[in-house]
Amino acid sequence: MSETISVGEAIARTLELYSVEAMYGIISIHNLPIADAVGQRNQIRFIAARGEAGAVTMADAHGRFSGLGVALTSTGAGAGNAIGALVEALNASTPLLHLTGQVEKAFLDADSGFIHETRDQLGFLRASSKRAFRVSSPHQAVAMLHRAIQEAQTPPCGPVSLEIPIDIQSARVPATLVTPPVAPLLIPTPDDAVIDRLCQQLKQARRPLLWLGGGALACQQAVRKLADAGVTVISSAHGRGILPDSHPRSLRSFHNSPSVEALMEQCDLTLIAGSRLRSNETRSWTLTLPTPRIQIDVDPAAASRNYLADEVVNYDCHAVLTALASRLAEGEKVDAQWDAAIAAAVSRAETELRQQSGAYAQLNDAIDAALPQDGILVRDITVSGSVWGSRLFRAHAPLCNIHSLAGAIGMGLAMAIGTALANPSRKVVGLVGDGGLSLSLGELATLAQEKANVTLLVMNDGGYGVMRGIQDKYFGGRQYYNQLHTPDFTLLAQAVGLQAWTIDDAKDFQRVLAESIAMPGPSVIEVRMATIGALHFAGPPQKTLY
Repeated sequence: MSETISVGEAIARTLELYSVEAMYGIISIHNLPIADAVGQRNQIRFIAARGEAGAVTMADAHGRFSGLGVALTSTGAGAGNAIGALVEALNASTPLLHLTGQVEKAFLDADSGFIHETRDQLGFLRASSKRAFRVSSPHQAVAMLHRAIQEAQTPPCGPVSLEIPIDIQSARVPATLVTPPVAPLLIPTPDDAVIDRLCQQLKQARRPLLWLGGGALACQQAVRKLADAGVTVISSAHGRGILPDSHPRSLRSFHNSPSVEALMEQCDLTLIAGSRLRSNETRSWTLTLPTPRIQIDVDPAAASRNYLADEVVNYDCHAVLTALASRLAEGEKVDAQWDAAIAAAVSRAETELRQQSGAYAQLNDAIDAALPQDGILVRDITVSGSVWGSRLFRAHAPLCNIHSLAGAIGMGLAMAIGTALANPSRKVVGLVGDGGLSLSLGELATLAQEKANVTLLVMNDGGYGVMRGIQDKYFGGRQYYNQLHTPDFTLLAQAVGLQAWTIDDAKDFQRVLAESIAMPGPSVIEVRMATIGALHFAGPPQKTLY
């Protein structure tokens, strides 16, 4: 008689075949068969988050580096707690598998009051994920898992939710149903005629501009070759580091700086690679992007989504940029005068940003000096993250400066934990505000329990600093609802067993950051901004006032 196993075990075995090393989650009566199998087999590390939002955000961060993040949540309200994190993973195009339970199959959608039941769970998961599936029979569980993972890993990637009723999780199935992994769907490669046409346009342009987004994260080598050939490069915040800041043709992410904007207007072609051209990076799509515009995106629906494209190339960015780079010789389009103009524009943009950052430019420099070259900065949506963290802090490589693309606060701590556990040999600095951290305070205990190699930098300005700036600029200085009663984060960190420091003078930035970052494992630094000085930020540039 052939071996039978529970569906929960079949799920665990299948994830092991995909080389999944970590699962983030909250155990529940409606997912215990899966969690129990993971625990018994002891092949996948289970990270017990304190909330579903934190679990899915940790898995999102992990998936950005590993190629597949995995989260396990409870059902109903528990799955609902994960919605914001799924929206973030969808914005970031993260390959993420979200496993959640369901009530017993006989009571599905019956409004019977079954514990953890909710109306149309699959509906809200579909709305917040790339795809959402339901397992309808035990014998289909592994097949649906393969389908979910394939969808998550096929560009454009994204989170895929899979709900499995609790009685199906416990059901027995033949072990032979556990089959080898399936590959992502293949993306067609561009033919020579397409590349030849693009290359001709690139060669004819005197000052071509390449705008990089998250869809080009795997294009580091090709982008460097194009820059070495003389192509000017600017990136979205998500694409920072694809071309290192130090490259003489990198405009970094200074697209909203007047000196860089003036320089971009002198270009005569824009090649847009894997970017949504988001509102906050284009002044709500009023930033001038030179024509002709050629858009490279694997998603056909992306064509002319925000800027009218003169040509759309629906292929993978890596294939297109690699082919273009192979057709340009090093230095072919280099212009010494143009390079000098790039250097001057970037220098002016950085100088202005340092002036805006005030004393906190010293904090940026202190992190830069203490964090190893391969260290990672993870930013929450906070004033410091938006002002100096996003553009002033250096980027040597892709995914060295990551953040919430959905623009939601409160994800920084969980994202830092997932990043650190996906990169055990690298140091992570998590940059959060007091308001955002308050949304996920429980994950401080996860940070301590998992001993994640994170220095958490808490910028405490006693409330929502971004909102203060927006209210000051657009609402006549009227200040409402942005003051928060905050705990002593230093004492709070110590209460969960973390080493912690308090900084209330800028002269201590260098010493404390060096000490904390050099220390293995987790630690917390609370920066009390009230005594150091305010940092003003009125939100992303707007095309019109409120």
